[in-house]
Amino acid sequence: MIWQARPISELCLHAVDCVNRTAPIVDEVTPYKMIRTTNVKGGFVDTTNVRYVSLETYERWTRRLVPKRGDVFLTREAPLGDVGRLTSDESVFLGQRLFHYRADPSVMDSRFLAYVLQSSRVQGWIRGAGMGATVEHARVGDFHKIPIPVPTLDVQEKIGDILSAYDDLIENNRRRIALLEEAARLLYSEWFVHFRFPGHEHVKIFDGIPEGWEHRALVDLAEVVMGQSPKSKFYNDMGDGLPFHQGVTDYGFRFVNHRTYSQMVTKIAEAGDILVSVRAPVGRINLTRDKIVLGRGLAAVRSRTGHQSFLFYALKSHFYAEDIIGSGAIYAATNKKELEGQKLVAPSRVLLTEFEAQAATIDDQIANLTSQNQKLAQARDLLLPRLMNGEIAV
Repeated sequence: MIWQARPISELCLHAVDCVNRTAPIVDEVTPYKMIRTTNVKGGFVDTTNVRYVSLETYERWTRRLVPKRGDVFLTREAPLGDVGRLTSDESVFLGQRLFHYRADPSVMDSRFLAYVLQSSRVQGWIRGAGMGATVEHARVGDFHKIPIPVPTLDVQEKIGDILSAYDDLIENNRRRIALLEEAARLLYSEWFVHFRFPGHEHVKIFDGIPEGWEHRALVDLAEVVMGQSPKSKFYNDMGDGLPFHQGVTDYGFRFVNHRTYSQMVTKIAEAGDILVSVRAPVGRINLTRDKIVLGRGLAAVRSRTGHQSFLFYALKSHFYAEDIIGSGAIYAATNKKELEGQKLVAPSRVLLTEFEAQAATIDDQIANLTSQNQKLAQARDLLLPRLMNGEIAV
């Protein structure tokens, strides 16, 4: 069944391009969160790995349109065409290179809009509108013209019901993952930042750290592998070779998502390695569950003693804000010497082992929930094109 297409602007109450400049951020956590292109992916909006702004900035940046639950966001650059639907009532606003849609409920179901934007038919149109040899992007005007296939509203709602059943399970698992990671992060902070570890009452503090502890350079604790990008002619999106990552574009909530592959192998990150961005934004952390080719925007970090969970939360704590190290006239960047020289607290081996045991248990739960979400997403993605093509009656 072929549904007649209409321009997206005719199906929305609002279709707004976001400001083309960066809002002034604050260091402290506030209720006001800035959503960037990296927060919009796979139909979801990640509201955890965000930057924060003041109330004044939030009100100024949302004077055209205040985002609300059900709104759909689309990236128009870096990368082009990622989709996310807001499923919370948090106070968020959109940063650069994002487009903001609010479906007209009389003609368009907001869930259907998010799914149809992810369909191969619409994604093909968006890609066709893309331009730019270095950074693929599309003109603002094109984002008003995207042709959306429009079945009847009851069909839209039924398709939304079917696909959102998968996304609701994924979202629930994502919340559980966020709570688990927060529990491990707080445990790390309690023990190694505030020094309220088991038995701390009987340990003296010398030079700002407990007796027997020391500050050590990252290179003493871990092996650091700096990325090196293969030539672009070896890249592909068909799964040939190993997954390739050279920046934060395909960072997930915790684990990288594979989109690009390379037939040439340069530098390698092994499964379980911590990935640290070394070009703007410097210091963003993710993990890889697979062996990958490492591009020049990333470094892989691997504990020399097998305490990978401790190292992960130590680096998350150390890089509490992006670009706290690095330099560059155009963008922040760091090098191997500077990264390896970052000083981390090194506790006693007994305490380190005890923390690792607790954190690794949490990390295993997170990995299992992530695997569940991958399977749910695969099942949903198999259904999506068949529903959009009318192959499955609803």
